[in-house]
Amino acid sequence: MAENSKSPFDFSVECLSSESHLQELCRLQHVCCATLGVTRKNISNFEVEYLCDYKRVQEEELYLVKWKGYPDSDCSWVPRHHLKCFNLIKQFHRDLERELLRRAKVAGNSTSKKPVARCPRRLDSGLSHHVVLKAKQRRRLRLWEQQLNAKSVHTGLILVENEVDLEGPPKDFVYINKYKVGEGVTITKSAVGCNCRDCFTDEQGCCPGGFKHKFAYNEEGQVKVRAGFPIYECNSLCLCDDSCPNRVVQKGIQYKLCIFRTADGRGWGVRTLEKIRKNSFVMEYVGEIITSEEAERRGQIYDRQGATYLFDLDYVEDVYTVDAAHYGNISHFVNHSCRPNLQVYNVFIDNQDERLPRIAFFSTRTIRTGEELTFDYNMQVDPVDVESTKMDSNFGLAGLTGSPKKRIRVECKCGANSCRKYLF
Repeated sequence: MAENSKSPFDFSVECLSSESHLQELCRLQHVCCATLGVTRKNISNFEVEYLCDYKRVQEEELYLVKWKGYPDSDCSWVPRHHLKCFNLIKQFHRDLERELLRRAKVAGNSTSKKPVARCPRRLDSGLSHHVVLKAKQRRRLRLWEQQLNAKSVHTGLILVENEVDLEGPPKDFVYINKYKVGEGVTITKSAVGCNCRDCFTDEQGCCPGGFKHKFAYNEEGQVKVRAGFPIYECNSLCLCDDSCPNRVVQKGIQYKLCIFRTADGRGWGVRTLEKIRKNSFVMEYVGEIITSEEAERRGQIYDRQGATYLFDLDYVEDVYTVDAAHYGNISHFVNHSCRPNLQVYNVFIDNQDERLPRIAFFSTRTIRTGEELTFDYNMQVDPVDVESTKMDSNFGLAGLTGSPKKRIRVECKCGANSCRKYLF
């Protein structure tokens, strides 16, 4: 009901269309709207959606323009000096140059010298078709990027980039921020809170001490316990607030990350756009929690497809598995390396069932801006470093602490000097 409304029929609803889309509709219908900023002076201004083609007539450069809000049949040739879309023009020529270089390499014109991509006076149908496909792909990736950031609840921004091929957003993938409970799995929220005045100084009285474990973080939020030790964070029953130093993983991703297309055939990958300090929390491995029996069934299907995203929750016993194939977060796209910069830790917060830890990735060293994030799909933790009696006694059975289920021998393409050549 609208505020101060006298009529019982007055109400307001959120518009499903964006402001730019409404502006386009006004211009198409030649309707002025002061609220949307469409006036007589700018009603004939049109926005370039992307550039379709290019040619030089004498010394004048012309671009075939796809106008936003108009069908392909209304594309028109426009002189360069009439266009104000400088970034689109720059991107158009980058896409064109890459395709010309690719053609030169395929044709065998690449010798010891780097081939030079010269823009022709007119583009053949193959070149113009390619730049249109790249423009459409870039639009789909931008839309996907917006959807990812709209769904995420963390501070860190996610960007998407593909300058390698024409692959668009993955199909049948749903971005989630926490575990999705699969069929046959029941999670009961079970937590015991602390009433510390200062969780950092009262290590014995805080949540880790209650479970006879060490406080996991230093004063800057960096993990200080060895891999294999469980992390018990404060939870919703604790008296401390969000500023508590024992609340790190639950705050989510804090870094600006980029999902990018790798150039060496490894599919999508993730790189950081910010420097990450050693021992810092980076992200969680999130997906659908399924039973081990269901994981075996799905694993056979994934084996035939040559890929899998199954991650065993075997901190104490191998009962549940996380499947991030169709439901997951940005960790879905993190690649393997035999020399990784991320390490897995088991974390317990609101649910302290030892069969259902949260899987957190912490940096093993300082990670530079632009560096790809990786973890070892076959990582193992030395039992000597593990203080938990339960974990120590079950290490031989579990084999490793949280490893993706893989059954086929997959060639490793990580490129590390210590590469094992195969993932498993």
